[in-house]
Amino acid sequence: MDGKHMQIGEVAARTELSLRTIRHYEETGLVVPSARSQGGFRLYTEGDVARLMVIRRMKPLGFTLDQMRDLLDATDRLDAGQALDADEREALTERVRAYEQTAADQVEKLRVQLARAEEFAATLRARLPETAPARP
Repeated sequence: MDGKHMQIGEVAARTELSLRTIRHYEETGLVVPSARSQGGFRLYTEGDVARLMVIRRMKPLGFTLDQMRDLLDATDRLDAGQALDADEREALTERVRAYEQTAADQVEKLRVQLARAEEFAATLRARLPETAPARP
């Protein structure tokens, strides 16, 4: 290999996604390998890895596959370098802005859930005898 392409195992290690998950994202059209080796192995580029990382970051925030596809479409079109008229560029930017707001809202909800979970763990810790080993 010339260093520009990676096999699926390396991509899985770098993205911390399973091979099965990466294949699922391929089947759904979210990420398509940039090439295939002569033996038929999937080959990915840095751009493919970056795309998988966007998906990986969206997943815990509750975004659906359709929403992921829509956001990736909007960012792909904005990044393509093609001439977009002002209205189209603004519409795409507004789509990205809406996803950013949804992500920010979800992050805040997760912060509240985490605070509650930490309070619960502290309550349980307080009930344990002093001789029990403390966990950080």
